[in-house]
Amino acid sequence: MNPLSDFSPDAGALPRPFDQHRLALGFAAWEEALATAASDPQAGRARDWGNSPEGRSLLAALFGNSPFLSGLAVAEWNFLTRLVQDGLDIPFDETIAVIGQQDSGENRAELMRRLRLARRRVALIVAIGDIAGAWPLERQTAVLSRFAEAALGAAVRHLLRGAAESGGLDLANPADPERDSGLIVLGMGKLGGGELNYSSDIDLILLYDPPRAPLRGDGVQTLFNRLARDLVRILDERTGDGYVFRTDLRLRPDPRSTPLAMSVAAALAYYESVGQNWERAALIKARPVAGDRAAGNSFLAELQPFIWRRHLDFAAIADIHSIKRQI
Repeated sequence: MNPLSDFSPDAGALPRPFDQHRLALGFAAWEEALATAASDPQAGRARDWGNSPEGRSLLAALFGNSPFLSGLAVAEWNFLTRLVQDGLDIPFDETIAVIGQQDSGENRAELMRRLRLARRRVALIVAIGDIAGAWPLERQTAVLSRFAEAALGAAVRHLLRGAAESGGLDLANPADPERDSGLIVLGMGKLGGGELNYSSDIDLILLYDPPRAPLRGDGVQTLFNRLARDLVRILDERTGDGYVFRTDLRLRPDPRSTPLAMSVAAALAYYESVGQNWERAALIKARPVAGDRAAGNSFLAELQPFIWRRHLDFAAIADIHSIKRQI
């Protein structure tokens, strides 16, 4: 743990304010927020540290450079004060724990708002960790990736419970809806590698395994495609509280002609017959990040001969060179 109250940057360690007008507006909004909450004992603590040399330098770095972070600092002045008092790790762990404490009676709007408020706090934590030098880059990307997994898990559990309540699913484990659900959520790219940066979207492939799914018959594909659409909406839709993550499903097999969620059998048939070299490269970092992780690991294990070819012909080698040139 690295409390920011113990952080005394050298001259120039924090970004200097670029926009003096925005700097003044930020401090005015900060004072107004604290005045509005004058009866809250935490407001006095916030004012004290904000008036200290270290606190004023940190706030100036936010207010004079980033309208987004300025808004977060003012809206979350209480939480920001906690970061200064307790360091970054404890508030982050508590934020992740709150995401996991899901009420089965929570409706869609409540979930979306809860995830967006958590995203706001995680964005503030990571930004402070970065500009104050409290966290190295590897820690920042790991934290963002962990939050993405937690948010995905919360959304998936909500959707599976909803499907069970409507009679579409018979959950094998009501206390842990993801387990044995047959719904596979693969994280690709930076999410798969645990390397999300501050402005990353998340690349996903959504699959379902009918033999594992607690629903049989013709409704399986319809159900899981609806769950896929709802998952994207929960994370991607912009509301008054913002959004959680921009979500991209275009790395799935043949996205122009396939549904948002594919069966495992269809995906394996695609990769084994017409899979491209760029898809092999994309799958190197793939890993289950939500849903039925056991089914996801089984799928990736079966896909290993496609990802890691035993032999490469000249055409494959030329294709790989082409990919490198495009990168």
